[in-house]
Amino acid sequence: MHEHSHAFLQSLLETPSASGFERPIQDVVRAWAGQYADEVRTDRHGNVMAIRYPQGGKDQAKHQRVMLAGHCDQIALMVQHIDENGFLYVQPIGGWDMQILLGQHLTVWTKSGPVPGVVARRAIHLLTPEERKKVPEFTDVWVDIGAKDGKEARDIVQHGDSVTFELKYRPLRNRLAASPAMDDKVGLWVVMETLRLLHGKDLQVPVYCVSTVQEEIGLRGATTSAYAIEPSVGIAVDVCHATDTPGNDKKQIGETKLGEGPVLFRGPNINPHVLERLEATAREKQLAVQVRGAPRATGTDGNVMQISREGVAMGIVGIPNRYMHSPVEIVHLDDLDRAAQLLAEFCLRLTPDMDWAP
Repeated sequence: MHEHSHAFLQSLLETPSASGFERPIQDVVRAWAGQYADEVRTDRHGNVMAIRYPQGGKDQAKHQRVMLAGHCDQIALMVQHIDENGFLYVQPIGGWDMQILLGQHLTVWTKSGPVPGVVARRAIHLLTPEERKKVPEFTDVWVDIGAKDGKEARDIVQHGDSVTFELKYRPLRNRLAASPAMDDKVGLWVVMETLRLLHGKDLQVPVYCVSTVQEEIGLRGATTSAYAIEPSVGIAVDVCHATDTPGNDKKQIGETKLGEGPVLFRGPNINPHVLERLEATAREKQLAVQVRGAPRATGTDGNVMQISREGVAMGIVGIPNRYMHSPVEIVHLDDLDRAAQLLAEFCLRLTPDMDWAP
């Protein structure tokens, strides 16, 4: 992986981006995109669009537009109540597994800066036999920031502050890496690395590299940005479940391995011509890819992009990911590199007169 790009990935992963609180990470994206894009825009929703125009400039941008989307937001928590003892009670932003949350180091993102804390409940020794068998509700756990009382806690923390796992990038053996929020900061990285790879190259159609917001609470940023861009072709880059760990039923979700390349999806959410071109480009450039079926609308930005306005020819590229929505999500760095190379080569081969009708 390119050294500058690797540092950018780490910066993305260590910057907070709870859904609805994406400004810090979008600042990182804007700084990156400003080096490689012809134009960088931020819409009223908070989506950041980094645009590369074709050789003829904006005038040729009317025929076909390509939208590459990776969402920048991560699952998080929100402070809902501060009790008189200074303990914080939270509610989820996005989809959480309570059993993963218990006992984790957290960060509360306040106006005055990050505040460390832990999430806990009563020790197992103090639980009844029935309580030990039950997965707790959010009302049964609290965040302890070490405040001596409610006044001290309220002087630091406000209702509505976002809370994330402690953010830290950890390299592992064999070019694997672990971090919270690989979903979907690795997809965002692929889109912005594609922008870097296209820098200085001659394009025939405009390419919009978009850092979308609020995917985790309903694919919201992709809905508004796709409507504004009105792309002919779109590719959403998101994580997908790696099945190379114990206990997965490959008969139901397919076989996907870390390090074997990005995943190209087939199914009703995907335009067959886009898939064929992605596969042909991968063969031509000798880039390893994996193919998986998606028998229904996916839970990615590609779901809403496909049905924007009169329809978009969609492709969906997945980055294999272990332990999704946990603080120890794991990806293979080679899969990220291959995905960005594939998208760059795909974009370079597009012409204004292409017909995407199935």
